[in-house]
Amino acid sequence: MSPGQPVISAAAADIKPIKKAAIVGLPNTGKTQVFNNLTGEYNIVANYPGTTVEMKRTITRIRDQHYEVIDTPGLHCLYIHSEEEVAVRDMILAEAPDVIIQCVDASQYKQSLLLTAELLELETPLVLVLNAMDAGGRNGPAVSGPELERLLGVPVVESSSPRGLGKDELKAAILKARRSTLGIKYGFHVESRIGDITSALPFDLLFKHKIAVLLLLNDLFIGRFLEMKLGREKASAVLAQVAAILREVKPNTRQAINDRRNQWVDRVAEGVVIKQKASRPGFAHYVTQASRHPLLGIPIFLSLMAVVYLSVVYVSGALDKVINFLVVSPVTGLITALSLPPFWTDMLIGNHGLLTLGLFNAICTVLPILSVFFFVFGCFEDSGYITNFTVFSKRVFGKIGIPGNAITSLVLGFGCKTMATLSTRGLTDRKEKFIAVFLIAFAIPCSAQLGISMAILAKVGVSAFLIVFGVLILCEAAAGILLNTIIKGKAESAYIQVIPPMRFPSLKAVCQKTYHRIIDFLKEALPIFIFSAIGLFIFDKIGLLALTKQALAPLITGWMGLPKDIIDVFLLALARREAAAGLILKMVDAGALNYVQSIVAVVVTTISFPCVANVIAIGREMGWKAAVSMTVLIFVSSFVLVGALNWALVLIFAVR
Repeated sequence: MSPGQPVISAAAADIKPIKKAAIVGLPNTGKTQVFNNLTGEYNIVANYPGTTVEMKRTITRIRDQHYEVIDTPGLHCLYIHSEEEVAVRDMILAEAPDVIIQCVDASQYKQSLLLTAELLELETPLVLVLNAMDAGGRNGPAVSGPELERLLGVPVVESSSPRGLGKDELKAAILKARRSTLGIKYGFHVESRIGDITSALPFDLLFKHKIAVLLLLNDLFIGRFLEMKLGREKASAVLAQVAAILREVKPNTRQAINDRRNQWVDRVAEGVVIKQKASRPGFAHYVTQASRHPLLGIPIFLSLMAVVYLSVVYVSGALDKVINFLVVSPVTGLITALSLPPFWTDMLIGNHGLLTLGLFNAICTVLPILSVFFFVFGCFEDSGYITNFTVFSKRVFGKIGIPGNAITSLVLGFGCKTMATLSTRGLTDRKEKFIAVFLIAFAIPCSAQLGISMAILAKVGVSAFLIVFGVLILCEAAAGILLNTIIKGKAESAYIQVIPPMRFPSLKAVCQKTYHRIIDFLKEALPIFIFSAIGLFIFDKIGLLALTKQALAPLITGWMGLPKDIIDVFLLALARREAAAGLILKMVDAGALNYVQSIVAVVVTTISFPCVANVIAIGREMGWKAAVSMTVLIFVSSFVLVGALNWALVLIFAVR
């Protein structure tokens, strides 16, 4: 059992051994929602591929049987093209789940049948979940679940995952899951070669038939799996035997395998389709097309950004006033009225107070902004706009050296930079991956910081908002062009992206997602806000903070034109960016930052301090040497750029 999994009592475990159920499927086919419905847990769900970047496991009970349920990233087929997919396949081949649950988007079922064909070759009990049954058939043919079940000989559950429909049927299907009665025959020559390879594999190796097919297809990663499973020496001997067999394979054998699979898919698809008269394209179709258009996409994007901006400014501003009236003013008034000793008053409500800089900064300043931003961002996620935006942005970013397959990861960085970095696992080209990871860490604000930055700039003026995000875009473009020029190699892989249909988001689903994101923020960030306030209070009292401000004065006040107290912001940024942004907001409200200083403060905290979680993710994906190098490069270059920005703005606006 993996760390962090629920502990099953000895009495319960004695009933039956724990079985494994792996949830697999193409990207954006509802795997995580099925995981949530099946286990009762909650993980973020969105209407775009790449939401799940790592496998999640939990133990749940179905009647008297315990299952370890595994949620996996998107998988197109068992013939692997990326590191992300190979982890899923290795899990299946190594752990041999007792049942595989394949999620299929009912509106795009034919694309999933190729994966179904490969899963059937594993001869593992299989359950198919037809998600989005309420969407299938609106435009053209729909799929019949009962007919698909009859043809494949495995349980098929029709579901509408966002509303949890089909959950009980799925649990029943898992208990009666069985192997399929329908397989693919590749013909005498291919089957003979598969048999020869199977004979060369160890007797006790699981999934020998499927591994033999992958070896016949010259899969790039299956040899690595055999080394992991058998040991290097034994695997080398086996692969040598296989190489001798492969020399006898006809040149068109691989094409013959693919042709037979495609014929199988066509036959099954034809047998399960329900003929329906195609309806006329609806409003969502035209919005989808417009959002990808090189000209129409621009006003749509700007309009949505205006919605975010106005929501953060006015809605969160109103919430902030209410919370301050109900919480902050009464508490600070009470502490002042108590006439405590100066030390305790300062520790509670001073500049670095436990309440003012810690608790109130998190709950009263940052939380209202994040709540509104998370809700609006959740609407964008569930509508499907984010992935369609990647198509539009590809036409723009592709001209400035940012590779196509990295676009989705860059856009996901506006949600969470750590998850976006992990999503680059699917990029096979080293140069492409390096550029994407660097740009994610460099000048892309995560959702939490983006929301608070909008609130800060709204207090200064719309022009400040335009300047900041114009500068950030120019920094990203310049970095992309520079890296693309300096790093050797070509990062021009084909751009392949699954585009989900746009839809009206479910209010209930968006509210649920917003709630869980707020809870996660409070669990993770609130202790950091409080401990950071305590740390700054102690540094201030022992004089260390004053010495730091004095030592850095030439850089802070001379080069960047910021007040010495901005050091507090930089120290908080090392712990949590939201805490730093919240303090900038307080400084703007107090009049401690002028127009230019507000712009410079937002830019420097956006590009100079990759969060700890993001640095760890960079280390996992690129290696720790690259992670340290990127962090140092970003840190140094950001202060150079920000200083140049300060003096440029000073000359333009003549504020000095």
